[in-house]
Amino acid sequence: MKMETEKFVKLITQMVVDKMKDIESYKIPIGVSNRHIHVSQKDLDKLFGEGYNLTKKGDLKQPGQFAANETVTIRGPKGEFENVRILGPVREESQVEISMTDSFRLGVRPPIKESGQLENTPGLEIIGPKGTVEIPQGTIIALRHIHMTPEQAVKIGVKDKDVVEVETFGERQGVLGNVLIRVSDKYSLEMHVDVDEANACSLKNNDFVILRKI
Repeated sequence: MKMETEKFVKLITQMVVDKMKDIESYKIPIGVSNRHIHVSQKDLDKLFGEGYNLTKKGDLKQPGQFAANETVTIRGPKGEFENVRILGPVREESQVEISMTDSFRLGVRPPIKESGQLENTPGLEIIGPKGTVEIPQGTIIALRHIHMTPEQAVKIGVKDKDVVEVETFGERQGVLGNVLIRVSDKYSLEMHVDVDEANACSLKNNDFVILRKI
């Protein structure tokens, strides 16, 4: 009887260890995105002066991406936000990423879209120290997403453009659905949520969620 009990305890212990290893494989660190802007060189020249180059405040987790020292004011029909951080490097087209709460103050109704998908999105006025730009489109609420490398995607068992769920933990534990997988050898493993989503689930930078494949 004693031997059978010991075998049972060992079996349960091994099951727990295996489960913890499985959870570890699906842990995704969180990056919380406050309102920010990506700019084209053409718009940067108008905002800060001809031939201007962004200066780096600090690196972001995604390779090659950085928070710039430069900030701008973004203005909508109802209100504005000052000191909105520019993220570098420059892009082909300017893009403003805000939360849904931000949209109420600005008086715009941006769709929830993947970064770079700017068709049928509202514009905003962008105000810099040397000039102003009225972008005709480019304001979005970013679709929550997970960056990962091809090797990480294979390990987890997902592919680019898959849509998954993640589970959060803590006092506001919950499940977030409609999470887009983005795979590239230029990425680093990280899930991006905006401030509204982070506050709803009590998430902060470097917390983690568990990916749940669907």
